[in-house]
Amino acid sequence: MKKIIPTFIAIILLLGVSFTWRKCTLNTFNKTKASVLQEDMGDAEKYYGNYCASCHGKQVKAFVDREKWVYGTTRSEMFDVVKNGVEADGMPAYGEVLLDQQVYALVDYILAAIEDKKSEDFNTGANEDVVFVSEGMRLKLELVADNLTSPWAITQSQDGRLFYTDTSGKLFSKKDSVIQEITGVPSVKYRGQGGLMDVILHPDFENNHLIYLTYSKPKPDDDGLATTAIFSGRLENNAITDGKDIFIAEPYLSTNHHYGSRMIFDNDGYLFVSIGERGRRDDNPQYLGNDLGKIHRLNADGSVPEDNPFYNTPEAKNSIYSYGHRNPQGLCYNPATNKIYDNEHGPKGGDEVNLIEAGNNYGWPVITYGINYIGTSITDLTHQEGMEQPIRYWVPSIATCGMDIVTSDKYPAWKGNILSGSLKFNYLHRDVFDENDVWLKEEKLFPDIGRMRSIEQCADGYIYFGVEAPGKIYRIVPV
Repeated sequence: MKKIIPTFIAIILLLGVSFTWRKCTLNTFNKTKASVLQEDMGDAEKYYGNYCASCHGKQVKAFVDREKWVYGTTRSEMFDVVKNGVEADGMPAYGEVLLDQQVYALVDYILAAIEDKKSEDFNTGANEDVVFVSEGMRLKLELVADNLTSPWAITQSQDGRLFYTDTSGKLFSKKDSVIQEITGVPSVKYRGQGGLMDVILHPDFENNHLIYLTYSKPKPDDDGLATTAIFSGRLENNAITDGKDIFIAEPYLSTNHHYGSRMIFDNDGYLFVSIGERGRRDDNPQYLGNDLGKIHRLNADGSVPEDNPFYNTPEAKNSIYSYGHRNPQGLCYNPATNKIYDNEHGPKGGDEVNLIEAGNNYGWPVITYGINYIGTSITDLTHQEGMEQPIRYWVPSIATCGMDIVTSDKYPAWKGNILSGSLKFNYLHRDVFDENDVWLKEEKLFPDIGRMRSIEQCADGYIYFGVEAPGKIYRIVPV
């Protein structure tokens, strides 16, 4: 009994010390947590800029003005989406880097913007009386079309008829002041980044009337799956006839982002199309056995040229022209030099402009200048033998979309420059390169004009661009 009592007392003392240590530890943890909250909680705007703006744009009010809220707008519903993410839509789980209280602060910030969304016009730079000066040129913006959701692409026939797509699934034409909707377009999966996307005309459109569209195609037997497809048909008056898919990227996936979808024709009449990796970076861009994360080269009817770089490569898709791409949402061609360029979204940082050449590997995700949206590393590598370097990259990302190279005499000081849109920062980005594609300088044009989705130098020599939130199309007019 005498031995038991001291042992019992020792245990009590030990438990007391343990309890005291645990209490102190918990208090320290709580104080640290409280300190974090006190330091960061009031700065929901900072969270939006750090985590949301890359995809949704820097102006939260413009973001919330959109109509596609598929996961609800209640506080609890939005909290769940922000905290846990939505893999199918490429939405990261920010609960990995933010406390619940911080997530709620971000949600409340967005909800406040929803309440106030009608109080501001987001296209503040579009006043037709404003004169912009660039390289000695004086420029104005002329409104061409409005009341759109997202004008994803623009093109023009030789007779001055303008064609443009809206991601909601509509194709329009405008001649003089008359706007008409074109019928016969395919049904699209309008969700996430999907919808009706690019539109271009056959080089001999004036004679054959062939028009080409890219779109998010739902799988015929399972509309939960979709892919990028090229649709082509003959335009007669205001209807597409004999329309059919001439290229369907494989495989279909359940994700709703990274469709790519830009098209160009080169001097030889070959059709190029960009296909994104659909959010499956570890499976698709480096694998030649599927179509995703690639740029493809086709004949005008969708058949495959026999001199493609992988035409005779076992198990490779023979339409592949280049690979290792993330989400190329800009594609342009310089007829004077026969060079092709793309721009593509990086993750958080690492947007790129690339010179596209046959058979090249552009590295994603083995090499990148970006990181994951939540701030974690993707890879330590920015260079790797056998993989191409971009001729231009952005850190932080500008969320580039739309692209063209200036060849028109209407903008002499811009000739040879590459134009890219910024979805994040709401401006037109001009990059100047030398004859060897070495980057020299940049200019940011038309600040706060809106989320720039599309850019096209059209048949009349003018540059047109489309913005969303709200959806409008402008023409750049020298004065």
